[in-house]
Amino acid sequence: MELHVNSNEKSGITTGSVSTAASVAALLTILGETPEVVTIEAPNSELIVEIKETKPINQNKASASVIKPTYNDPDVTRGIQIISEVTLTDNEGVVEITAGEGVGKVTKPGLQIPVGEFAINPVPRRMISENVKKYLPDGKGAIVKIIIPEGKKLAPKTMNSRLGIVDGISVLGTTGIARPMSSKAYTDSLRVQIDVAIANGYYDLLFVPGNIGTRIAKEKLVIEDDEIIEMSNFVGFMLEEAEKVEKVNSITLFGHAGKLIKIAAGIFNTKQSVADARREIMTCYAGLVGADTETLKDIFECITTEDVIKILDKENITTEVFELISDKIIELCELKFNIKFNVIIVKMDGEVLNPSKINTIPFKWK
Repeated sequence: MELHVNSNEKSGITTGSVSTAASVAALLTILGETPEVVTIEAPNSELIVEIKETKPINQNKASASVIKPTYNDPDVTRGIQIISEVTLTDNEGVVEITAGEGVGKVTKPGLQIPVGEFAINPVPRRMISENVKKYLPDGKGAIVKIIIPEGKKLAPKTMNSRLGIVDGISVLGTTGIARPMSSKAYTDSLRVQIDVAIANGYYDLLFVPGNIGTRIAKEKLVIEDDEIIEMSNFVGFMLEEAEKVEKVNSITLFGHAGKLIKIAAGIFNTKQSVADARREIMTCYAGLVGADTETLKDIFECITTEDVIKILDKENITTEVFELISDKIIELCELKFNIKFNVIIVKMDGEVLNPSKINTIPFKWK
């Protein structure tokens, strides 16, 4: 399959493909060409990529840059520039891959790349090497250096720091083609957190929906970053992946009520556009603990979970409701997955809504 890469498509290309295209263009520049586009081989397709700029440096060295095309997804790497500097060597047929500014370094075990190496994943490394080798002159090898000028600035917007990747972003990709965040590539990036935790000796894990859960967990618990696993909306996927890891002892689901309560209704993808039954769930569980009809109507008309909590507080049934919800979450999770579960549900200010579970989790409270 041949794909000509344009901006504003539903899918784009990975940082690995961009790095590969820039590397091929830099080598062709050494050989006297000034390519405006290059064709590269990705694992499942042939990609035609536009080159932003090429620059000869000396008779054995040149650089080329590619702008990562934008596509229909909030990917922080869209539109970034990736530069490849290629130097010809006398090491026949050998392509050495290194990196400079903006490419992160691995500092923790559990990733596909060893500690101390630049965070250029195996598939991009193979793509760069195989595509560059096609154009090497007889008797020559090459050193390929990948540079991402905005990488260090973008790094805080990625999961890199949680995975122990410092000073830049990763060069990623398994197929060469980037698809929206609901794709396998995105869920795989979430799953890596489990590998890092296990590699660093953490077997009781705290799963949070996202930044709010992470923030409150760090405020309330004595816990290491690697013990906290962000699952985004992909609760079911992440729990399935954790179940595959024999060393996982237990999972504590910890987070804001607005996300976690959905699990009590058997919802394991909590994205709002997939399933948003918060008011129905809260109305149901309030009814189960004896709320009257007027209270149930008020709850059903609420827009946010925090507004519901105010009504429950007024009726003095908040704890009862959330104890019941957390019991149901544990029941459904343990029915579905062969793991020991705990649940802590909190408000935005960090107040625990199911206090009977405070002493059940394998983490110390501050």
